[in-house]
Amino acid sequence: MARVPRRPGDRVFAGTATGAGILILVVLAGVAVFLVTEAWPAFTAPPAALPGGTGLAGYVAPLIFGTLVAAVIALVVATPLAVGIALFITHYAPRRLAAALGSVVDLLAAIPSVVYGFWGIAALAPSLVPAYRWAEKHLGVIPLFAGPASTTGRTMLTAGLVLAVMILPIISAITREVFSQVPALHREAALALGATRWETIRLTVLPYGRSGIIGGAMLGLGRALGETLAIAIVLSTSGGITLDLISSSNPSTIAANIALQFPESSGLAVNALIASGLVLFVLTLGVNALARRVVGRRADLSGAT
Repeated sequence: MARVPRRPGDRVFAGTATGAGILILVVLAGVAVFLVTEAWPAFTAPPAALPGGTGLAGYVAPLIFGTLVAAVIALVVATPLAVGIALFITHYAPRRLAAALGSVVDLLAAIPSVVYGFWGIAALAPSLVPAYRWAEKHLGVIPLFAGPASTTGRTMLTAGLVLAVMILPIISAITREVFSQVPALHREAALALGATRWETIRLTVLPYGRSGIIGGAMLGLGRALGETLAIAIVLSTSGGITLDLISSSNPSTIAANIALQFPESSGLAVNALIASGLVLFVLTLGVNALARRVVGRRADLSGAT
C-alpha cells in the first residue's frame, strides 16, 4: 500500500501535542528537582536544628498522619454517597431531574475551598458539638471517640467531613460516566431473565463499574491529600499523633502546615517545610498514578450499547 502523505495540519497538530506532553514532563521534573534541592539541607541538618528538635522524621510524621487521617475520613464518607448519587442519576431519576441533579453536584467542584472552610467552621462544626459529646459519653471506650469532646467542633472528624463534600463531585462524575457506559445488552438480558432493577444493578452495573469507582475514589483521595485552606480554617491543631477524632488536639496536615507556617519561617525551618512538601508531592503523585493504572486496567465488557 502506498504511504499516505501527512498534511501540514496533521504535522502541526502532532508536533504541538508532542511538545505539550514533553512540557508537562519537564515541568514535573523541574518541580521535583526544586523540591529535592531545597529540602536537602533539612535532610542533612542535625535534629536539634530543625523545628521541634526531633529531626525531620519526627517533624514530618505527625503531618503525614494527619494528612492521611483526614483524607481517609473524606474517602470513607464520600465514596458511598458518590456511588449512590451516580446510581440514582443514571438508573433511577427521570431524565430532566437527572440532568439537573448532575449539574448541581458538579457545581460543588466550582466552589472555592475558602467557602467550604467558612461553612465548616461557622455551620458544620457548631452543629456537630452535641454529637461529639454524645459520642464521648457513649462511645468513649473506643479510642476514636475518647475525648474530651471539642467545645468548638474544630476536630479532625469535622475536617474530614468538609473534605468529603469537596471530593464528592470528583468521585460522582467519574462514577456516573462509568455507569452510563454499561452495555445496554447486559441490562436488558438481566431484566429479561426476571431480575429486579436492584438485581440488575448489582449483577451488571456494579461489576462493570468497580474499577471506575476505585479510580474515582483514588483521584478524590489525591484531591483530599493536597487540600490546604479549608483544613487550615476548620482544624484546631496542637501537634502530635492521636487517634481521637473529636477532641481539639489534632495533628495538622502537610499542606495546611505549610500554608500557616511558611510566612513566618526562615532558614532550616523553610527547608523542613519544603521537605514536607516533597513528601506530599511523592504521596499525591503515587496516589494519582495508582488511580490511572486502576482505571486503565478496567476490563471492557462486550455487548451492544
